[in-house]
Amino acid sequence: METRKRSIPFANVALFLFTLLTTLAAGTLQRGFNPLEEPIQLWHGIPFSLTLLLILGAHEFGHYFMSRRHRIDVTLPYFIPAPSFIGTFGAFIKMKSPIMDRRTLLDVGAAGPLAGMVIAIPVLIVGLMLSEIQPKETAVGIQLGSSLFFSVLNWIVHGVIPENADLVLHPVAFSGWIGLLVTCLNLLPVGQLDGGHVAYAVLGFKQETLARVVIVALVLLGITGWSGWLIWAAILLFMGISHPPVVYDWIPLDRRRKIIGWITLAVFACTFTPAPF
Repeated sequence: METRKRSIPFANVALFLFTLLTTLAAGTLQRGFNPLEEPIQLWHGIPFSLTLLLILGAHEFGHYFMSRRHRIDVTLPYFIPAPSFIGTFGAFIKMKSPIMDRRTLLDVGAAGPLAGMVIAIPVLIVGLMLSEIQPKETAVGIQLGSSLFFSVLNWIVHGVIPENADLVLHPVAFSGWIGLLVTCLNLLPVGQLDGGHVAYAVLGFKQETLARVVIVALVLLGITGWSGWLIWAAILLFMGISHPPVVYDWIPLDRRRKIIGWITLAVFACTFTPAPF
């Protein structure tokens, strides 16, 4: 009897190692060291790099293991290195077989964001405990926006911050903040993003109406606030805002999955940051 040999996923491993290096460099820069001039200082980037990759990895492996559970042919995660201030453009998996019904679509779509949140929440709490409140005159760095979820956690850890002070995030807290933003962007209920999967599973063809409302909201936010939403709106329109039907579209969601779907959409609302930067 022949046994199928599993090949070593060289591309996945190489991309992960490269992303580890770029996120280490990003974390090192955040601590005030130049990794090109002082490579030995790369260890300063470990807290940021490992916690960020842990959040991204949990998200993608949530999709991966749920896909395998439903016997979907799927690849291991591909991490994307990037010369940016966070060192990565995220990660993704590729599904090579169709999703048969809305139950499977809901399970796979929700598994990633919810798994990522399970890791992001404790990372963010620990990071906020390590963060410092400083007078506005001495606080330096990028001004970050806040979601409802971040604001509540920050209030639990630090209480009310005085008007003449700012919260300076520890790199671990910054990786948690990025984790919330990544979750929010993935859960936009548009097209074939995770949020599009979940919205279609719960709402059916009404997902397209919700997607149109979200696109209009992003354009308005882009005009009145953070201009980056205009770019996102353009990208989403180019990708397509409606979700294609599954093979057996007539099979309904059970009550448990409907609850999970609405909880996942509520996570989107709570992690949405009107002006991230």
